[in-house]
Amino acid sequence: MAENKLSIASILKKMATRKNPDDTLAGAKEGGLEKTLGVWDLIILGVGAIIGSGIFAIVGTAAAAEGTGAGPALMVSMVIAAIACIFSALCYSEFSTMIPVAGGAYTYTFATLGECMAWLIGWVLMLEYAIGFIAVACAWTNHFMQFMKGFSSVLPAWICNPPQWLISDYRNAVHYYQGQGIEPASVIPHIAGIPISLNLPAIVMIVLMTVILVKGTKDSAKMAGIMVFVKLGVIALFVLAGAFYVRPENWTPFAPNGFEGVFMGAFIIFFAYIGFDALATAAEECKNPQKDLPIGIIGSLLITTIVYVLVALVLTGLQPTSGVVIPEGLLKAPMAYAMSAVGQNWVAGLISVGSIAGLTSVMLVLQMAATRVLFAMSRDNFLPKVFQKTHKKFNTPHVLTITVGALGIIGTLFLDLDIAASLCNFGTFTSFIIVCVAILILRKIDPDRERPFKVPFCPWFPLLGIICCGGLMIYSMVVAKGETAVLSSIMFIAWVIVGMIIYATYGYRKNRETEIEEV
Repeated sequence: MAENKLSIASILKKMATRKNPDDTLAGAKEGGLEKTLGVWDLIILGVGAIIGSGIFAIVGTAAAAEGTGAGPALMVSMVIAAIACIFSALCYSEFSTMIPVAGGAYTYTFATLGECMAWLIGWVLMLEYAIGFIAVACAWTNHFMQFMKGFSSVLPAWICNPPQWLISDYRNAVHYYQGQGIEPASVIPHIAGIPISLNLPAIVMIVLMTVILVKGTKDSAKMAGIMVFVKLGVIALFVLAGAFYVRPENWTPFAPNGFEGVFMGAFIIFFAYIGFDALATAAEECKNPQKDLPIGIIGSLLITTIVYVLVALVLTGLQPTSGVVIPEGLLKAPMAYAMSAVGQNWVAGLISVGSIAGLTSVMLVLQMAATRVLFAMSRDNFLPKVFQKTHKKFNTPHVLTITVGALGIIGTLFLDLDIAASLCNFGTFTSFIIVCVAILILRKIDPDRERPFKVPFCPWFPLLGIICCGGLMIYSMVVAKGETAVLSSIMFIAWVIVGMIIYATYGYRKNRETEIEEV
């Protein structure tokens, strides 16, 4: 019995083994990534990651979803979501300047909470970045096809209106054909009895993003810069042009579903803020991380919050979001729909261009973030060493980049956008909470370590970050309504359980084998 207790105690001790930040920094110097990013590159990447599918698509659901929409109070929901982010952003800034290596929250957790929790947060980050990347790729197809319909009078029908099985996953293709009164089996082709349904535009974009990221992070930042300029331009056009058509009566009632709608709106719109934390995963590629990363992280968050509130103000002034039948266009492409509804079709067309640019930049940053987290996990023996390889010419983790791209192509065959958005929110809330906890722990166990940037008013700001993120996540689970909300909650719990099983059967064993080899 004593031996058994000793064995369990030994296992738990190993699971809680922390990785010294100095060892992490030393490992990054030996096989590090090229330092190419400056402060403006970081702000561009941050804004590029944040402003995307959230503001161009999810904002409609957050404002007008039946029974849970925030209505005109969406702007309050956005501020609540931003406040929940800002405390975590400060914690990310302290960590990223203190341990400027690839991996982000995963690396910080390993330095404070130990091996097991590091694996778990890495697994959760995959939920945020990799699944978010796949979901945005699917959303890109929707916006691209909506844009192409505007050329139906000059382009062939097979380009502007291709078969649904070429632009959708199988489940949505079946749903579409059934809605049209068509038997899916008579339209969807089969090979050896297997139905073939491909989201071809998403697949092409994933291949393109993969090629760009293999070539280099600096080129990726340049492309993101172009996309950021385009989408900020069309958002400004929406705000300025839409302001002339705002009807103040549409702001009444201000909060049609009360506090429940406001807080659920904050949870839903939180998906629109995902991205600033991805900058921390690129810390190893910063020229001056101690100075530039805090500016990049907090600056991109503040810029997007201002943009979001202006969009919410105009959108809810253009379109009623309560007490009426909500049109599908307002939920799927709210900004473009709102401008079309007031007769400004040319503005709606430009907004469609901006939405495509926005989604493209988000795909780019999310795929980059996913590969950097996996790169750090490979260094720590949680993944095979082959994933540590960098390209001889471009010095990028090309094996991982191609792997994530291939998984993204597979994911486009199955993933539902709404469920993916909720799953990404759960993953992000969890990682934010753990980063806030990790700051408190490292302040206690390593108080003398140099901190180029410090979270002000510690421990209160990290504690507020924990309360805000934890409160929104728990609240959304308690008041969840509809199949999507319930299913996403169940899938998140299942994801965590699967992650722990993988750690127990592979990660833990691999690290023990490595310890024996080093001895």
